[in-house]
Amino acid sequence: MLRKAMRAGKIKSKNYAIFCVMENDVEKIISLLTKASEEEKELIRKAYDFAKVAHGEQKRNSGELYFNHLYETAKNIAELGMDPVSVAAGFLHDILEETKIDAQIIEKKFGKEILFIVEGVSKLGTLKYHGADRHNESLRKLLLATSKDLRVLIVKLCDRLHNMQTLSFVPPEKQKRIAMETLEIYASIANRLGIRKLSRELEDLSFPFAHKEGYDEISSIFKKSYDEKLENLEKFRKSVMKELAKSGFINFHSDYRVKGLYSLYKKYLKSKKDIDKIYDLMAMRIIVEKTEDCYKLLGIIHATRKPLPGRIKDYIAFPKFNGYQSLHTTVFTGDGDLVEIQIRTKEMHKEAEYGVASHSLYKEGEKNKKQIIHWIDAMLPYSVSDIKKDFLSERIFIFTPKGDVIDLPTGSSAIDFAYSIHTDIGNKMSGVKINGKLSPISTILKGGEIVEIITSKNARPNRKWLEHVKTTFAKKHIKNL
Repeated sequence: MLRKAMRAGKIKSKNYAIFCVMENDVEKIISLLTKASEEEKELIRKAYDFAKVAHGEQKRNSGELYFNHLYETAKNIAELGMDPVSVAAGFLHDILEETKIDAQIIEKKFGKEILFIVEGVSKLGTLKYHGADRHNESLRKLLLATSKDLRVLIVKLCDRLHNMQTLSFVPPEKQKRIAMETLEIYASIANRLGIRKLSRELEDLSFPFAHKEGYDEISSIFKKSYDEKLENLEKFRKSVMKELAKSGFINFHSDYRVKGLYSLYKKYLKSKKDIDKIYDLMAMRIIVEKTEDCYKLLGIIHATRKPLPGRIKDYIAFPKFNGYQSLHTTVFTGDGDLVEIQIRTKEMHKEAEYGVASHSLYKEGEKNKKQIIHWIDAMLPYSVSDIKKDFLSERIFIFTPKGDVIDLPTGSSAIDFAYSIHTDIGNKMSGVKINGKLSPISTILKGGEIVEIITSKNARPNRKWLEHVKTTFAKKHIKNL
């Protein structure tokens, strides 16, 4: 709200710090927590007071008090539903780097758990691009700290979110580098963890600085049709609500969302700049109580609205790699438009927005925590460029004959698939069946295919395979044999 007022000219930038002090109220953050004990609330108050005194009158480039950045970071963490320890660490995350307070004092006042998170977030240095060693080492440190406690990464992401919200105050020569770094690393990691609320904001905040020409182009195109499409979507939503009510479906919630500009831009480029080929420009969302209600509701919609062939997706039976679940269908509205409808339960919606942060990782959700830790551990040996290519790129889902789902980077071959199952499977690969048909092992896979690897004890990798593999993991093992 404050930043909107500034953009509207109602608050001058020189008064920004004053208004921030007025807005900074620790009780507002505590009110965002759902299950905090009095002891945990007191921990947050203590961290708030300690950070406020420690940072004193320090200012940022914007002229605001430095403490406001800590406050906003802690608020972002609380809004994700994270635990009180994470929120307290949000207030303290820059204290070792920006003040004379040392680690011993933090440990004495707040304990080893908070100190570990604070140390994990601070002193990582600015990630540098172009393959610089410092960039590789900084990211490796972040991943190493995260592999021991995921909260390090959550705090870092929330810290970066507020930095992006104030990027306009950073010297222009630094803006593009920071925005590119955010898009390629932080937003991608947030998306991989399923924290769409964070990844979407990071993408859209970075977009105008990272790709200004693209931002201006898509903004101009989108602006022309926005009001009309929004009006049509609201009319369509009301008609669907009436149809569902007639069918006896009353226990649900509906809303709609406009696609993020950066996400829209990526699809715009994929469609060779044909905006009419983007069917989820705006989407209607219906949230129900139970999983069976999702399928029942889909049937009612298809009975009254004609679906677009090939656009019905069941992410409930086959979740995305980051845990996302929902039913998607694109239907004709009857007046020439197409609208994507997403159907999910309340729990699925929470997962879709908050991902790993929705699991109360530090009280339950241990299975999910182990899966994420395994994924992060897998990234540790790789360079930044390999991490971006193998772990943070767009993914496809491939099925084993037993129905297990393997996710791979887009452009992966059957050889990549074999190595992703097990190193020995890749090393002994002699052939492949794709959807039951023998195919060349160099075949580039498409999402949804069923792939069976044929092995032989006498088979060995061939260096020519390197021309047909996408993943660094497969390349590494082929080169070693």
